[in-house]
Amino acid sequence: MSELLLGPGLFPNALLRPTVEFIQRSQLSDGCIPWFSGGHADPWDHVEAAMGLAIGGEYDAAAAAYRWLKNVQLPDGSWWASYQDGVAATDGHRETNFVAYIATGLWHFYLITRDRAFLLEMWSCLEGAIDFVLAQQSRYGDINWAVDHCGQPLDDALRTGCCSIFKSLECASNIAVTLGEHRPGWRAARTQLGRALREHPERFDRTWDSKARYSMDWFYPVLTGVIPGAKGLAHLQARWREFVEPGLGCRCVADQPWVTVAESSELCLALLAAGDHARAVQVFSWLDQWRGQGGEYWTGYQLAEDLLWPDQRPTWTAAAVLLAADALTEYSPACRLFTSTNLLDDSAICASSRSSESRFL
Repeated sequence: MSELLLGPGLFPNALLRPTVEFIQRSQLSDGCIPWFSGGHADPWDHVEAAMGLAIGGEYDAAAAAYRWLKNVQLPDGSWWASYQDGVAATDGHRETNFVAYIATGLWHFYLITRDRAFLLEMWSCLEGAIDFVLAQQSRYGDINWAVDHCGQPLDDALRTGCCSIFKSLECASNIAVTLGEHRPGWRAARTQLGRALREHPERFDRTWDSKARYSMDWFYPVLTGVIPGAKGLAHLQARWREFVEPGLGCRCVADQPWVTVAESSELCLALLAAGDHARAVQVFSWLDQWRGQGGEYWTGYQLAEDLLWPDQRPTWTAAAVLLAADALTEYSPACRLFTSTNLLDDSAICASSRSSESRFL
């Protein structure tokens, strides 16, 4: 078994350049990034893949990915859950965490490129997406996981999905500050959502079996800043043995003998966010064995059957590896996006807004 150890300043360009090229090669002419050649695309994983392109310096390709989202955005600010060859390929629902994730991608792109003009170009698209998502927030702070084909709420909340939205609201608020836009409601919604995630577990998984057996429900609160610092480290330690297979990676589901590369990569980010650099390096070192000859990565490994399963090497899995490598090596200006919380101060915008309003009183 090969091991790849990374540290600050040691981004493995030679190793991971083919990984970037794999994502770029998979991108369609309209900018859409499907899971793999001939496969479907969904808005969340599409954004994840676009972030991988940006880490690799493929800024035009990453921008094209975000413009594709702008071009296919629905009038209410949302996207369908799945697309095949640019056409909606779904039963008609739209997932809130899928819709919100464009904020994370756009902020990631800006941190690397400092292209404020591109943020301006994408602002109306972002604003529509966030307004759609926040229309699904309950008075308790949680956010409905989706709406149906008629736009009616599917009334329940996913912990992992809401954690992802929590990070996206941080990024959306930072974009608003950067563009001088006053959006206090976005910050208030983020505060309410964080409180629901930390203090009201009864608001999640109300109408289906608990998702606590999924590793994402375990580490996403740490990855997204819902549970910060030392509390995050204790949170990860409490269920470490349930989810982590030494030498292999992180299980997708605690009671299934299946480790996955994307979850392992995201666990690296959560460990870094919790200050556990040593274990983040260790987990990442196990992933090189799941790398394909063309720089892509297999979805995962089935322990009981001793086989790579399923027979897929998704673009978003490759991107998750790139995000983890970036964070471990502090390679790009966006390297700390998922390992720290950095909500920009909006006081100057607030003061300017109050001053403008006073002139009309």
